[in-house]
Amino acid sequence: MANRIVLNETSYHGAGAVNEIPGEVKKRGFQKAFVASDPDLIQFNVTSKVTKILEENGMDYEIYSDIKPNPTIENVRTGVEAFKKSGADYIIAIGGGSSIDTAKAIGIIVTNPEFADVRSLEGVAPTGKPSVPIIAVPTTAGTAAEVTINYVITDVEKKRKFVCVDPHDIPVVAIVDPDMMSSMPKGLTAATGMDALTHAIEGYITKGANTITDMFNLKAVELIAGSLRGAVENTAEGREGMALGQYITGMGFSNCGLGIVHSMAHALGAVYDTPHGVGNAILLPTVMEFNADATGEKYRDIAKAMGVDHTEKMTREEYRKAAVDAVKKLSSDVGIPADLKQIVKEEDIQFLAESAAADACAPGNPKEASLEDIIRLYKSLM
Repeated sequence: MANRIVLNETSYHGAGAVNEIPGEVKKRGFQKAFVASDPDLIQFNVTSKVTKILEENGMDYEIYSDIKPNPTIENVRTGVEAFKKSGADYIIAIGGGSSIDTAKAIGIIVTNPEFADVRSLEGVAPTGKPSVPIIAVPTTAGTAAEVTINYVITDVEKKRKFVCVDPHDIPVVAIVDPDMMSSMPKGLTAATGMDALTHAIEGYITKGANTITDMFNLKAVELIAGSLRGAVENTAEGREGMALGQYITGMGFSNCGLGIVHSMAHALGAVYDTPHGVGNAILLPTVMEFNADATGEKYRDIAKAMGVDHTEKMTREEYRKAAVDAVKKLSSDVGIPADLKQIVKEEDIQFLAESAAADACAPGNPKEASLEDIIRLYKSLM
């Protein structure tokens, strides 16, 4: 079977990368930007780091900020209407996964109006045309939405998140500038960083993993494990390492899929509005234990990448435990809760498990997980 690899056309990395935006805009002949960014980033003058550059270069833009942390169908609908009225011909998405995911959905629907109901894009979307061109500027080191072919939207009415997979939605330019991430508070840095680690570990062990995606994901584990603590303390080295690590795993997991950690975290986000990275971080060690016997020797590689010494001398049971323990330690060090006691209500577990089992990420899990298995996993963290 052939393994498909889809990556974005151009990316810039490093401090000051945002200054490359005008050159890309001029080269591509874009005329007016539709700037998609959330209200907090606008309030705290993060968005203005980019709009100021546009202004200095005489570039026209309009801001759209009706974006929630877990973006909704309504956010997309109003965004499509706003884009059509704006006269813009490209999008600059500034923010975390929420802003970039919203921009992807808007861009796809504008060019593929037959999918006006964003629900129709769930799963592998059969769109015929590329999205409105997107320049993605992440402000968190976690989702890697700037380089993936995925986006996630929340159906508030049905209390569920749904994943859309479409090579047509990938941004044409990614601007991965750690300076854009320096204003993130510690809690958000920790949560998005653990999201990135989850991408890397799930991507490394998923059914769809292959030599190329393994290369990306294992290196990302190493970078994230060595950088997240520093990023939480806002060191330049930590921010730089996290910015690169989360992008590298984006190249990996976007091309091989994920597993039930993400399925279960999506359910938490839809029902309780739980930050996606927090849900992933709490679930990851427990699901790793569940998956261990379906992963061959890959946990030895993960343990070594996490900084565990002498993995070559360990038995299979020892290195699998070492990998899980290293993830638990990192999560604890950056302040992530250890369980779901303050999040999940007992009466919701059946619905959460049903939502997780139906999620688009579930089939990629290395070990088959029944509804009963998922229920047990949720309950074990209560």
